[in-house]
Amino acid sequence: MKITREGDLYQLAFLPRMFPVNCYLVEEKDGLTLIDAAMPFSAKGIMKAAGGIGKPIKRIVLTHAHEDHVGALDELKRLLPQAEVFISARDARLLKGDATLDPDEPQTPVRGAVPKKVTTVPDVLLKEGDRIGSLLALSTPGHTPGSMSFLDVRSNAVIAGDALQLRAGIAVAGQVKLLFPFPALATWNKSEALDSVKKLRDYSPSLLAVGHGTMLSNPAAQLDLAIAAAERNLAASLNGRSSH
Repeated sequence: MKITREGDLYQLAFLPRMFPVNCYLVEEKDGLTLIDAAMPFSAKGIMKAAGGIGKPIKRIVLTHAHEDHVGALDELKRLLPQAEVFISARDARLLKGDATLDPDEPQTPVRGAVPKKVTTVPDVLLKEGDRIGSLLALSTPGHTPGSMSFLDVRSNAVIAGDALQLRAGIAVAGQVKLLFPFPALATWNKSEALDSVKKLRDYSPSLLAVGHGTMLSNPAAQLDLAIAAAERNLAASLNGRSSH
C-alpha cells in the first residue's frame, strides 16, 4: 500500500504497480471519512493508515458498488460498527447484487464485478447535493447507474471514483486505454459517463482523485482533452452505426 497526501486528502493505493486500486481518507475535525473500501484484503491497510493519521474512521462513503470499491466493506463495518455507511440510493440496489435497470434508464447492461456477498446495509442513501462533512455529493452516473463523486468544499478537490481513470492516461469512463482497459470494460453507459465528466469539469476542481491512477493537480486542461476524446469516439461510433 502506498499513501499519498494532498492537504486533507490521503490516497491509499493498493497494488499500485500491478492493478492499482485506490481508496481515500478525508480528514475532518471530528475524525475521518473513508471514500470506498477497495479490495477484500484492504481492511488492515486502511485501519493502519487511519491509525497513522491519529483519528477514527467515522464514515464510509461509497462512490459506486463494484467489488474493487466495496471489497473490504463488511470487514470494516465489523471493525467499525459505529461508522455510518453512505451510498447513492440507486447503487444501493447494486450493492445488494441487483443489476436490473429502471425503465427510464438507458438499457445498456450493467457491467463490471457486481457484489454478490456484501451483507452491510447502508445507513444513508445519498442524492445530489447531500453533504457528508466537508463533502458535497454529486450524481455522476455512467460507470454504474448510481455512481457518485464528492467535492471537498474546503479545497475544491474532487474524488470521482471511476467516473474517470488516470492510470495509463486520463480517460472518461468507457473510453479504453489499452495499457489499462479494465475501467472502460466495466462501464455501464458511455454517453451518461461523458455528461457526468462535463458536469465535474464545470466545478473547476483543484485536484482530481479517482479509483485507478495517481492524483492529478490542476486537472482542467487534462479534463478538456479527455472530454474531447470521448466526444470524438462517441460521435465516431454513432456514425458507424448509422452507416450500416
